[in-house]
Amino acid sequence: MSDIKKAKVYFTDFRCEMDESPVKKLQRLLKTAGMDKIDMEGKFVAIKMHFGELGNMSYLRPNYAKAVADLVKECGGKPFLTDCNTLYPGSRKNAIEHLYCAWENGFTPMTVGCPVIIGDGLKGTDDIAVPVEGGEYIQEAKIGRAVMDADIFISLTHFKGHELTGFGGTIKNIGMGCGSRAGKKDQHHNGKPVIDPENCRGCRLCMRECANDGLAFDEGRKVMTIDEAHCVGCGRCIGACNFDAIHFGQDAAVKELNCRMAEYTKAVVAGRDNFHISLVCDISPVCDCHSGNDVPILPDIGMFASFDPLALDQACVDACLRQTPLPNSQLTEQMAGHDFHDHHDHFENTTPNSEYKTCLAHAEKIGLGTKEYELITVK
Repeated sequence: MSDIKKAKVYFTDFRCEMDESPVKKLQRLLKTAGMDKIDMEGKFVAIKMHFGELGNMSYLRPNYAKAVADLVKECGGKPFLTDCNTLYPGSRKNAIEHLYCAWENGFTPMTVGCPVIIGDGLKGTDDIAVPVEGGEYIQEAKIGRAVMDADIFISLTHFKGHELTGFGGTIKNIGMGCGSRAGKKDQHHNGKPVIDPENCRGCRLCMRECANDGLAFDEGRKVMTIDEAHCVGCGRCIGACNFDAIHFGQDAAVKELNCRMAEYTKAVVAGRDNFHISLVCDISPVCDCHSGNDVPILPDIGMFASFDPLALDQACVDACLRQTPLPNSQLTEQMAGHDFHDHHDHFENTTPNSEYKTCLAHAEKIGLGTKEYELITVK
Protein backbone atom coordinates (compact mmCIF):
# COMPACT_ATOMS: atom_id res chain seq x y z
CA MET A 1 0.00 0.00 0.00
CA SER A 2 2.92 2.35 0.72
CA ASP A 3 4.02 2.11 -2.95
CA ILE A 4 0.73 3.58 -4.20
CA LYS A 5 1.01 7.24 -5.15
CA LYS A 6 -1.55 9.13 -3.12
CA ALA A 7 -3.62 11.93 -4.60
CA LYS A 8 -3.65 15.26 -2.82
CA VAL A 9 -7.01 16.39 -1.46
CA TYR A 10 -7.22 19.84 0.10
CA PHE A 11 -9.67 20.63 2.88
CA THR A 12 -10.89 23.58 4.89
CA ASP A 13 -13.80 23.87 7.28
CA PHE A 14 -16.50 26.53 7.24
CA ARG A 15 -15.08 28.47 10.20
CA CYS A 16 -14.24 32.05 9.19
CA GLU A 17 -12.70 35.08 10.83
CA MET A 18 -14.90 38.16 11.13
CA ASP A 19 -13.38 39.74 8.03
CA GLU A 20 -13.42 36.64 5.76
CA SER A 21 -16.46 35.19 4.00
CA PRO A 22 -16.83 31.49 3.13
CA VAL A 23 -16.50 32.32 -0.58
CA LYS A 24 -13.15 34.03 -0.01
CA LYS A 25 -12.04 31.03 2.01
CA LEU A 26 -13.10 28.79 -0.86
CA GLN A 27 -10.99 30.80 -3.31
CA ARG A 28 -8.03 30.54 -0.96
CA LEU A 29 -8.52 26.77 -0.81
CA LEU A 30 -8.64 26.53 -4.61
CA LYS A 31 -5.43 28.54 -5.02
CA THR A 32 -3.66 26.43 -2.42
CA ALA A 33 -4.84 23.30 -4.24
CA GLY A 34 -3.40 24.64 -7.50
CA MET A 35 -6.47 25.40 -9.58
CA ASP A 36 -4.97 28.75 -10.56
CA LYS A 37 -1.92 26.97 -11.98
CA ILE A 38 -4.01 25.60 -14.87
CA ASP A 39 -3.35 27.50 -18.09
CA MET A 40 -6.74 29.11 -18.68
CA GLU A 41 -5.71 32.11 -20.74
CA GLY A 42 -8.33 32.66 -23.46
CA LYS A 43 -9.86 29.20 -22.93
CA PHE A 44 -13.46 28.13 -22.44
CA VAL A 45 -13.95 26.71 -18.95
CA ALA A 46 -17.03 24.63 -18.12
CA ILE A 47 -18.06 24.75 -14.46
CA LYS A 48 -20.40 21.78 -13.96
CA MET A 49 -22.86 22.08 -11.12
CA HIS A 50 -26.46 21.28 -10.15
CA PHE A 51 -28.87 24.23 -10.10
CA GLY A 52 -31.40 22.45 -7.87
CA GLU A 53 -34.92 21.42 -8.73
CA LEU A 54 -37.60 24.06 -8.10
CA GLY A 55 -38.75 23.73 -4.51
CA ASN A 56 -35.47 22.21 -3.34
CA MET A 57 -33.48 24.34 -0.90
CA SER A 58 -30.35 22.26 -0.24
CA TYR A 59 -28.45 23.00 -3.47
CA LEU A 60 -25.30 25.14 -3.33
CA ARG A 61 -25.73 28.89 -3.11
CA PRO A 62 -24.90 30.86 -6.25
CA ASN A 63 -22.24 32.72 -4.23
CA TYR A 64 -20.00 29.65 -4.38
CA ALA A 65 -20.41 29.38 -8.15
CA LYS A 66 -19.44 33.04 -8.50
CA ALA A 67 -16.32 32.47 -6.41
CA VAL A 68 -15.18 29.75 -8.82
CA ALA A 69 -16.12 31.75 -11.94
CA ASP A 70 -14.31 34.84 -10.63
CA LEU A 71 -11.14 32.84 -10.05
CA VAL A 72 -11.34 31.43 -13.57
CA LYS A 73 -11.66 34.95 -14.97
CA GLU A 74 -8.75 36.07 -12.78
CA CYS A 75 -6.72 33.35 -14.52
CA GLY A 76 -7.75 34.60 -17.97
CA GLY A 77 -10.36 31.94 -18.66
CA LYS A 78 -13.87 32.26 -20.10
CA PRO A 79 -16.12 30.46 -17.62
CA PHE A 80 -19.69 29.28 -18.00
CA LEU A 81 -21.92 27.33 -15.63
CA THR A 82 -23.45 24.23 -17.14
CA ASP A 83 -25.61 21.19 -16.53
CA CYS A 84 -27.49 18.85 -18.85
CA ASN A 85 -31.21 18.22 -19.04
CA THR A 86 -32.90 15.57 -16.93
CA LEU A 87 -34.43 12.36 -18.20
CA TYR A 88 -37.45 12.53 -15.92
CA PRO A 89 -40.30 15.08 -15.71
CA GLY A 90 -39.58 18.17 -13.66
CA SER A 91 -38.31 21.72 -14.04
CA ARG A 92 -35.08 20.85 -15.88
CA LYS A 93 -36.11 18.50 -18.71
CA ASN A 94 -35.48 21.01 -21.52
CA ALA A 95 -33.21 24.02 -21.81
CA ILE A 96 -35.93 26.67 -21.49
CA GLU A 97 -37.42 25.24 -18.30
CA HIS A 98 -33.92 24.42 -17.04
CA LEU A 99 -32.78 28.03 -17.46
CA TYR A 100 -35.90 29.38 -15.77
CA CYS A 101 -35.25 26.97 -12.91
CA ALA A 102 -31.61 28.08 -12.64
CA TRP A 103 -32.63 31.74 -12.68
CA GLU A 104 -35.34 31.27 -10.06
CA ASN A 105 -32.83 29.49 -7.84
CA GLY A 106 -30.44 32.42 -8.17
CA PHE A 107 -28.08 31.42 -10.98
CA THR A 108 -28.09 34.29 -13.46
CA PRO A 109 -25.20 35.94 -15.34
CA MET A 110 -25.49 38.90 -12.97
CA THR A 111 -25.34 36.83 -9.78
CA VAL A 112 -22.63 34.36 -10.82
CA GLY A 113 -20.62 36.57 -13.16
CA CYS A 114 -20.74 34.31 -16.20
CA PRO A 115 -23.22 32.77 -18.65
CA VAL A 116 -25.37 29.74 -17.84
CA ILE A 117 -25.40 27.25 -20.73
CA ILE A 118 -27.42 24.02 -20.81
CA GLY A 119 -24.93 21.47 -22.04
CA ASP A 120 -27.08 19.24 -24.23
CA GLY A 121 -29.23 21.82 -25.99
CA LEU A 122 -32.89 22.67 -26.14
CA LYS A 123 -34.35 19.18 -25.88
CA GLY A 124 -31.41 17.26 -24.47
CA THR A 125 -30.48 15.83 -27.87
CA ASP A 126 -27.37 17.91 -28.63
CA ASP A 127 -24.68 15.47 -27.58
CA ILE A 128 -21.43 13.98 -28.81
CA ALA A 129 -20.24 10.36 -28.62
CA VAL A 130 -17.06 10.17 -26.53
CA PRO A 131 -15.03 6.94 -26.42
CA VAL A 132 -14.49 5.42 -22.97
CA GLU A 133 -11.01 3.97 -22.77
CA GLY A 134 -11.16 0.74 -20.78
CA GLY A 135 -14.95 0.88 -20.53
CA GLU A 136 -16.63 -2.38 -19.63
CA TYR A 137 -20.23 -1.18 -19.82
CA ILE A 138 -20.02 1.90 -22.05
CA GLN A 139 -18.04 2.03 -25.28
CA GLU A 140 -19.12 5.55 -26.22
CA ALA A 141 -20.61 8.00 -23.73
CA LYS A 142 -23.23 10.47 -24.93
CA ILE A 143 -22.07 13.77 -23.40
CA GLY A 144 -23.64 17.22 -23.77
CA ARG A 145 -21.86 18.97 -26.63
CA ALA A 146 -21.20 22.23 -24.77
CA VAL A 147 -19.52 20.28 -21.97
CA MET A 148 -17.15 18.62 -24.42
CA ASP A 149 -16.56 21.82 -26.41
CA ALA A 150 -14.98 23.42 -23.34
CA ASP A 151 -11.18 23.43 -23.16
CA ILE A 152 -11.09 22.97 -19.40
CA PHE A 153 -13.54 21.18 -17.12
CA ILE A 154 -14.23 22.07 -13.47
CA SER A 155 -16.83 20.36 -11.29
CA LEU A 156 -18.49 22.11 -8.35
CA THR A 157 -20.43 19.56 -6.32
CA HIS A 158 -22.87 19.63 -3.44
CA PHE A 159 -22.01 16.46 -1.55
CA LYS A 160 -25.14 14.87 -0.07
CA GLY A 161 -27.00 11.58 0.28
CA HIS A 162 -28.70 9.79 -2.59
CA GLU A 163 -31.52 7.27 -2.62
CA LEU A 164 -29.82 4.96 -5.16
CA THR A 165 -26.09 5.63 -5.21
CA GLY A 166 -25.69 6.20 -1.46
CA PHE A 167 -24.28 9.67 -1.91
CA GLY A 168 -24.25 12.26 -4.66
CA GLY A 169 -20.66 13.38 -5.05
CA THR A 170 -18.19 14.40 -7.72
CA ILE A 171 -18.46 11.27 -9.87
CA LYS A 172 -22.24 11.47 -9.93
CA ASN A 173 -22.20 15.21 -10.63
CA ILE A 174 -19.93 14.61 -13.63
CA GLY A 175 -20.97 11.21 -14.95
CA MET A 176 -24.72 11.43 -14.63
CA GLY A 177 -24.88 15.20 -14.83
CA CYS A 178 -22.91 15.59 -18.06
CA GLY A 179 -24.77 12.84 -19.89
CA SER A 180 -27.36 14.05 -22.37
CA ARG A 181 -30.86 12.68 -21.96
CA ALA A 182 -29.80 9.68 -24.07
CA GLY A 183 -26.65 9.44 -21.96
CA LYS A 184 -28.64 9.38 -18.75
CA LYS A 185 -30.73 6.59 -20.24
CA ASP A 186 -27.51 4.66 -20.93
CA GLN A 187 -26.63 4.83 -17.26
CA HIS A 188 -30.01 4.56 -15.57
CA HIS A 189 -32.01 2.17 -17.69
CA ASN A 190 -31.99 -1.10 -19.56
CA GLY A 191 -34.47 -1.92 -22.28
CA LYS A 192 -36.68 0.31 -24.43
CA PRO A 193 -39.02 3.24 -23.78
CA VAL A 194 -42.75 3.00 -23.30
CA ILE A 195 -45.42 5.53 -24.30
CA ASP A 196 -48.31 6.61 -22.09
CA PRO A 197 -51.24 6.97 -24.51
CA GLU A 198 -53.08 9.29 -22.09
CA ASN A 199 -50.26 11.85 -22.25
CA CYS A 200 -49.50 11.47 -25.96
CA ARG A 201 -50.86 14.38 -28.01
CA GLY A 202 -50.19 12.76 -31.38
CA CYS A 203 -47.91 15.64 -32.41
CA ARG A 204 -45.32 13.26 -33.94
CA LEU A 205 -42.39 15.47 -32.91
CA CYS A 206 -40.66 12.40 -31.50
CA MET A 207 -40.54 10.82 -34.97
CA ARG A 208 -38.12 13.52 -36.12
CA GLU A 209 -35.54 12.28 -33.62
CA CYS A 210 -35.89 8.56 -34.37
CA ALA A 211 -33.31 7.30 -36.85
CA ASN A 212 -34.26 3.62 -36.64
CA ASP A 213 -37.98 3.48 -37.49
CA GLY A 214 -38.58 2.64 -33.85
CA LEU A 215 -41.82 4.64 -33.66
CA ALA A 216 -45.16 3.90 -35.32
CA PHE A 217 -48.17 6.22 -35.27
CA ASP A 218 -51.52 4.59 -34.54
CA GLU A 219 -53.87 6.43 -36.91
CA GLY A 220 -56.94 4.97 -35.27
CA ARG A 221 -56.16 6.11 -31.73
CA LYS A 222 -54.05 9.10 -32.85
CA VAL A 223 -51.20 8.18 -30.51
CA MET A 224 -47.57 7.14 -30.98
CA THR A 225 -46.41 3.59 -30.26
CA ILE A 226 -43.04 1.84 -29.99
CA ASP A 227 -42.06 -0.52 -32.79
CA GLU A 228 -40.21 -3.11 -30.70
CA ALA A 229 -38.62 -4.71 -33.77
CA HIS A 230 -36.78 -1.54 -34.77
CA CYS A 231 -36.38 0.49 -31.54
CA VAL A 232 -32.78 0.44 -30.28
CA GLY A 233 -33.57 2.12 -26.94
CA CYS A 234 -31.51 5.27 -27.58
CA GLY A 235 -33.96 7.49 -25.70
CA ARG A 236 -33.89 10.44 -28.11
CA CYS A 237 -37.69 10.31 -28.42
CA ILE A 238 -37.89 11.10 -24.70
CA GLY A 239 -36.00 14.35 -25.24
CA ALA A 240 -38.27 15.27 -28.14
CA CYS A 241 -41.53 14.84 -26.21
CA ASN A 242 -42.86 18.02 -24.62
CA PHE A 243 -45.67 16.23 -22.80
CA ASP A 244 -43.86 13.61 -20.65
CA ALA A 245 -45.56 10.82 -22.60
CA ILE A 246 -42.41 8.71 -23.09
CA HIS A 247 -40.31 7.12 -20.37
CA PHE A 248 -38.20 4.06 -19.59
CA GLY A 249 -39.72 1.33 -17.49
CA GLN A 250 -36.77 -0.95 -16.68
CA ASP A 251 -34.15 0.40 -14.30
CA ALA A 252 -30.55 -0.81 -14.26
CA ALA A 253 -29.34 -2.47 -11.06
CA VAL A 254 -27.63 -0.04 -8.69
CA LYS A 255 -24.20 -1.65 -8.99
CA GLU A 256 -24.36 -1.52 -12.78
CA LEU A 257 -25.54 2.09 -12.59
CA ASN A 258 -22.51 2.90 -10.43
CA CYS A 259 -20.10 1.37 -12.94
CA ARG A 260 -21.68 3.15 -15.90
CA MET A 261 -21.57 6.44 -14.02
CA ALA A 262 -17.84 6.04 -13.35
CA GLU A 263 -17.21 5.30 -17.04
CA TYR A 264 -19.19 8.37 -18.11
CA THR A 265 -17.09 10.46 -15.72
CA LYS A 266 -13.90 9.18 -17.31
CA ALA A 267 -15.23 10.13 -20.75
CA VAL A 268 -15.83 13.71 -19.58
CA VAL A 269 -12.45 14.38 -17.95
CA ALA A 270 -10.05 12.33 -20.05
CA GLY A 271 -7.58 14.22 -22.20
CA ARG A 272 -8.02 17.74 -20.86
CA ASP A 273 -7.27 19.82 -17.79
CA ASN A 274 -9.82 19.21 -15.05
CA PHE A 275 -10.26 20.17 -11.41
CA HIS A 276 -12.87 19.27 -8.81
CA ILE A 277 -14.51 20.94 -5.82
CA SER A 278 -16.92 19.39 -3.34
CA LEU A 279 -18.78 21.25 -0.59
CA VAL A 280 -19.98 18.97 2.18
CA CYS A 281 -22.81 20.93 3.72
CA ASP A 282 -26.60 20.69 4.00
CA ILE A 283 -26.14 16.93 3.68
CA SER A 284 -29.70 16.03 2.77
CA PRO A 285 -30.62 12.33 2.61
CA VAL A 286 -31.58 12.39 -1.07
CA CYS A 287 -30.63 14.17 -4.29
CA ASP A 288 -31.17 17.86 -5.10
CA CYS A 289 -33.16 16.63 -8.12
CA HIS A 290 -36.25 16.38 -5.90
CA SER A 291 -38.69 19.28 -5.61
CA GLY A 292 -38.17 19.34 -1.85
CA ASN A 293 -35.59 18.30 0.71
CA ASP A 294 -35.43 16.87 4.21
CA VAL A 295 -33.22 18.18 7.02
CA PRO A 296 -29.51 17.24 6.92
CA ILE A 297 -28.48 13.83 8.23
CA LEU A 298 -24.99 14.99 9.22
CA PRO A 299 -23.42 18.29 10.34
CA ASP A 300 -21.69 20.60 7.86
CA ILE A 301 -18.08 19.51 7.41
CA GLY A 302 -16.24 21.74 4.99
CA MET A 303 -14.88 22.33 1.50
CA PHE A 304 -12.69 19.85 -0.40
CA ALA A 305 -10.73 20.23 -3.67
CA SER A 306 -8.52 17.98 -5.78
CA PHE A 307 -7.32 17.21 -9.29
CA ASP A 308 -8.46 13.62 -8.67
CA PRO A 309 -12.29 13.16 -8.69
CA LEU A 310 -12.15 9.68 -7.15
CA ALA A 311 -9.85 10.67 -4.30
CA LEU A 312 -12.11 13.64 -3.68
CA ASP A 313 -15.21 11.45 -3.33
CA GLN A 314 -13.37 9.02 -1.08
CA ALA A 315 -12.15 11.83 1.18
CA CYS A 316 -15.66 13.28 1.46
CA VAL A 317 -17.13 9.86 2.29
CA ASP A 318 -14.50 9.24 4.97
CA ALA A 319 -15.14 12.66 6.50
CA CYS A 320 -18.88 11.97 6.62
CA LEU A 321 -18.48 8.54 8.20
CA ARG A 322 -16.55 10.12 11.06
CA GLN A 323 -19.51 12.35 11.97
CA THR A 324 -22.25 11.81 14.53
CA PRO A 325 -25.73 11.67 12.90
CA LEU A 326 -27.95 14.68 13.54
CA PRO A 327 -31.05 14.12 15.69
CA ASN A 328 -34.52 14.26 14.14
CA SER A 329 -33.21 13.30 10.69
CA GLN A 330 -34.00 10.48 8.29
CA LEU A 331 -30.80 8.75 9.39
CA THR A 332 -31.56 8.77 13.12
CA GLU A 333 -35.17 7.84 12.39
CA GLN A 334 -33.97 4.79 10.47
CA MET A 335 -31.57 3.89 13.26
CA ALA A 336 -34.37 4.03 15.84
CA GLY A 337 -36.55 1.57 13.90
CA HIS A 338 -37.32 -1.76 15.57
CA ASP A 339 -36.00 -3.73 12.58
CA PHE A 340 -32.89 -1.56 12.04
CA HIS A 341 -29.86 -3.40 10.66
CA ASP A 342 -26.61 -1.47 11.15
CA HIS A 343 -24.55 -1.30 7.95
CA HIS A 344 -21.90 0.71 9.84
CA ASP A 345 -22.24 3.31 7.12
CA HIS A 346 -24.27 6.53 7.42
CA PHE A 347 -25.37 6.54 3.79
CA GLU A 348 -26.46 2.91 3.63
CA ASN A 349 -28.16 3.30 7.01
CA THR A 350 -30.09 6.29 5.63
CA THR A 351 -31.31 4.44 2.53
CA PRO A 352 -30.60 0.71 3.02
CA ASN A 353 -31.18 -0.13 -0.65
CA SER A 354 -28.47 2.26 -1.79
CA GLU A 355 -24.86 1.33 -2.51
CA TYR A 356 -21.77 3.32 -3.49
CA LYS A 357 -18.67 1.17 -2.95
CA THR A 358 -19.04 -0.39 -6.41
CA CYS A 359 -18.73 3.04 -8.00
CA LEU A 360 -15.49 3.89 -6.21
CA ALA A 361 -13.97 0.48 -6.88
CA HIS A 362 -14.85 0.54 -10.57
CA ALA A 363 -13.60 4.12 -10.95
CA GLU A 364 -10.23 3.01 -9.63
CA LYS A 365 -10.23 -0.10 -11.83
CA ILE A 366 -10.72 1.89 -15.05
CA GLY A 367 -8.09 4.47 -14.13
CA LEU A 368 -10.29 7.42 -13.26
CA GLY A 369 -8.18 8.10 -10.18
CA THR A 370 -7.12 6.57 -6.89
CA LYS A 371 -8.88 6.02 -3.59
CA GLU A 372 -5.62 6.61 -1.77
CA TYR A 373 -5.18 10.24 -0.78
CA GLU A 374 -3.27 12.66 1.40
CA LEU A 375 -5.56 15.13 3.14
CA ILE A 376 -4.01 18.60 3.37
CA THR A 377 -5.78 21.01 5.70
CA VAL A 378 -5.89 24.67 4.80
CA LYS A 379 -6.54 27.05 7.69
